[in-house]
Amino acid sequence: MRIGGLQHSSLVDYPGTVSAVVFTVGCNFRCPYCHNPELVLETPEREIPEQEVFDFLRSRQGLLPAVTVTGGEPTMHADLPEFFAAIKKLGYKTKLDSNGTHPKMLQKLVEEKLIDYVAMDIKAPLVSYARVVGAAVDTVAIRQSIDYLLSNKVDYEFRTTVVKSQLGPQDLRQIGREIMGAKRYFLQQFNPGKTLHPSFRSMLAYEASELESLAQEIAAYVDHCHVRA
Repeated sequence: MRIGGLQHSSLVDYPGTVSAVVFTVGCNFRCPYCHNPELVLETPEREIPEQEVFDFLRSRQGLLPAVTVTGGEPTMHADLPEFFAAIKKLGYKTKLDSNGTHPKMLQKLVEEKLIDYVAMDIKAPLVSYARVVGAAVDTVAIRQSIDYLLSNKVDYEFRTTVVKSQLGPQDLRQIGREIMGAKRYFLQQFNPGKTLHPSFRSMLAYEASELESLAQEIAAYVDHCHVRA
């Protein structure tokens, strides 16, 4: 497992509890607004040995309840199941952040009870994926991951980082239709700053009030739709 970052404590990454956050190196998307460009481009400041991660987790057993594995795109790593299994053996709850491009890996992790929660990024309506993520996309795989999560075999959420130049209100409504019946859907407000493509550091974000209005509309398709700053 290639690891490019370890955050010892986060209040926002695992719903309802504190978690450590492990950042994997590498991604199969090139979203221009990505705020982890060093992970996407495989140029982290330092790669962290697994031993260092597990030394930390062992030191926090009984104090820290959960671990989130994010990226980059974790499901690109063939040894991800073994990594999660080692975390579970230490007694932690586990969460996966994923773009949904590897549904077989997602299914394996769930069915082997290696993950307790999944956050899947929905980048765009299926027809617009390649344009938004800047890479070729197997949208059949994306659809399979969506459908698998909708089957409620694991607790989950869908989420979309909303960049005004990339996604219009009609796109967000279409996403709502494509994930119809979902438990939770979050519209994440884009925060210009460090981005993969420099031009996106000055892109306009939706106002919070605009996103709140859109969330109310999309709630017609899903159980809960909220704005996440």
